[in-house]
Amino acid sequence: MIAFVAGPVAALAPDSAVVEVGGIGVAVQCTPGTLAGLRVGERARLATSLVVREDSLTLYGFADDDERGVFELLQTASGVGPRLAQAMLAVHSPDALRRAVSTGDEKALTAVPGIGKKGAQKLLLELRDRLGAPLSTAAPEAGPARAAAPPGWREQLQTALVGLGYAPRDADGALAAVAPQAEAAEAEGAAPDVPRLLRAALQTLNRTR
Repeated sequence: MIAFVAGPVAALAPDSAVVEVGGIGVAVQCTPGTLAGLRVGERARLATSLVVREDSLTLYGFADDDERGVFELLQTASGVGPRLAQAMLAVHSPDALRRAVSTGDEKALTAVPGIGKKGAQKLLLELRDRLGAPLSTAAPEAGPARAAAPPGWREQLQTALVGLGYAPRDADGALAAVAPQAEAAEAEGAAPDVPRLLRAALQTLNRTR
């Protein structure tokens, strides 16, 4: 198992990063929240999980070991593969997922693209005794501090939403809904927090279903 990769970030894409390790560029699939904390040329350390298929070897990267652990536990539920597990972590932090499962919050799970009402009910039953209780007593929105996102928050969000399965028109509507938050941050001289904006955009899309 490849437990982590560490080295300078050689390249960033909408859904992945390339980390130089010993002169080799290692491609790592990441959520938008994880990617928002990376910068090309700066050193990074990502916890990783290797998914082996007959025709591929895919390395998934995470901000910390806890996120990786939840990613792997999610896949123990029937019907949850690495892509859906990653989508769940793109929408919710590890503790938010623990909280949703421990409280039976079906709505929180259906906010994830690809999970309907019946799927959410099934996941709540299967994961109840696997994820455990939230590690933090903070409010659901109060996740760990992340590095500010680089310029181009609109492009990042658009790419992330389309990558999660939303139509470009719906993604544009969600961007318009969260734009005031991003513009307020910019007016104060701060870079918009892309992970927080992504969660807000997904909540907007979930309300319009």
